Amino acid sequence: MYNNISLPDFTHSPIDIHSHFNHGSIFDCSGDERHIREFDFFESVYHNANVSQVGISTFASVLEHTECIVEENEYLHKLIDKKEWVYQWVVIDPRQKETYIQAEKMLSHSKVLGIKIHPDYHGYNILDYADELFCFANKHKAVVLMHPQHISKMPSLVDDYPDMKLIIAHLGSMEHIDAIANARHGNIYTDTSGGASNLNNIIEYAVKQVGSQKILFGTDTYSYAFQFGRIALSTLSFEEKENILWKNATNLFPKAFK
Repeated sequence: MYNNISLPDFTHSPIDIHSHFNHGSIFDCSGDERHIREFDFFESVYHNANVSQVGISTFASVLEHTECIVEENEYLHKLIDKKEWVYQWVVIDPRQKETYIQAEKMLSHSKVLGIKIHPDYHGYNILDYADELFCFANKHKAVVLMHPQHISKMPSLVDDYPDMKLIIAHLGSMEHIDAIANARHGNIYTDTSGGASNLNNIIEYAVKQVGSQKILFGTDTYSYAFQFGRIALSTLSFEEKENILWKNATNLFPKAFK
């Protein structure tokens, strides 16, 4: 009744636009042998899977100890010149002016993808700082990767800033889909990172509703094999799979992913 599913012969290796790692900071995320978060482990996983481009922020920079953000951004900025496969999200805490100054300098680097914000772990309400953050991003024509918070409010906020783009991470809700659909300038995206994509039709449903061009591949340190297989072996068309796995990233970040 059904044809056997085989792995498609993709024309480009996947681009993971959303991941994190530990590197020995006292503010690293906890982990154990069931969920390894160390850099060497991820490097071996990506090498084994032929993934050559990964957008990263350190765990320490997105967790609750915000006093280390500047230091973590500097650490990662040096690393992207040493590791060909590593690309940077520069983390901003809108309560720290120094992170804006830092981002302004770093955003010109070809391997800096944009701005990462994590209002939940950093302990602020995005609605209190969205105009300031998005105005800054708009000025620099930057992409912002945001941990979900007040998703339904995002279209009305980004509509005032057509030169920025917003990725609302962790596709897993109707709010993600509605936000993409309701953005007047088409500048809201989402990614497949995290555990929510294990919902058995969420990615396919999102593609049906808003198309495949607004969805990017990400892992968020969850199993690469699961995240990749979730898309590669789905019922999406070959073109839709390629859009999600790499084409959308090359279109959104032409300076980085040539």
